[in-house]
Amino acid sequence: MGAGIALSGGLVALVGSVGDWRVASLAAAGLTALLLALGWPVGQPTGARSRTPAPSSGAAPAAGHGRSFVALAISYFLEGAGYIIAGPFLVAAVTATGPAWLSGSVWTIVGVAALPSCAGWLWLSGYVSRPMLLTGALLLQAAGIAVPAVFSTAPAALIAAVLFGGTFVGVTTLSLATGRHLGVPRAVAILTAGYGVGQVLGPVVIAPTLDGGYHLALLVGAGLVLLAALGLRFCASASPTALRLTATTDHHAAASHLSPQSGEPGTDGGWARPLCLSDAVSVRVVLLLASQTAGPSVADR
Repeated sequence: MGAGIALSGGLVALVGSVGDWRVASLAAAGLTALLLALGWPVGQPTGARSRTPAPSSGAAPAAGHGRSFVALAISYFLEGAGYIIAGPFLVAAVTATGPAWLSGSVWTIVGVAALPSCAGWLWLSGYVSRPMLLTGALLLQAAGIAVPAVFSTAPAALIAAVLFGGTFVGVTTLSLATGRHLGVPRAVAILTAGYGVGQVLGPVVIAPTLDGGYHLALLVGAGLVLLAALGLRFCASASPTALRLTATTDHHAAASHLSPQSGEPGTDGGWARPLCLSDAVSVRVVLLLASQTAGPSVADR
């Protein structure tokens, strides 16, 4: 996904030099379709493997795990809302206040920061409990979203891009792994649906704040992510033993959605992997369309 984000940022910067935001949107949509066509066959089940049942998540959740999962789901919903606010308006805020060279490359910086982040967070999960890692990642992300709202400088924008890019993929990785570990049926599907609802509602929440610029919108996004971090603390306290395992003792649950084996629809199988790059580019299309709320001068960037 980080590579897709960086690629989309480079594409928009290249196309933007010869056309407006409409041309950039069409170019990003075309690249999305191309990557989707190339990636669709990857990881699809073949032969007898397609008839192999997906591994069971085990017994029903133990007492207290249900409450932990509810807290996790609420936290992940809030992260979805905060993330989708930060995406377009981080770029828009830097475009409005930062130098031209930075506004054209901030999304690429986000993608480059995201490239090693997933492996880094998974490595850390071998030594630190998931609730602590998730809380730390969300706190770093909240700080990254708030920085450009407080400081309108190039270093602040760079810090924001690195913190945002370096955390959002890790938050997804660890959250889905934690949901699976709690043993709740269809945990990944429930968490993903809540995340999607958050992404839909996030722009609705901050729409009334846009008349005064992007700073208040970014602060609202940072506040939502901060609330997500607080929710994770409740997730850990509701069932202290539920989330104590690290990836060293529960490695397959932590990485299953990144290296799917079953390829079965409705599980964590091979449906997600082919779409990583195309999904990241399609996010760029959403960001371009969202930037229209700022007017032509910002959208043209």
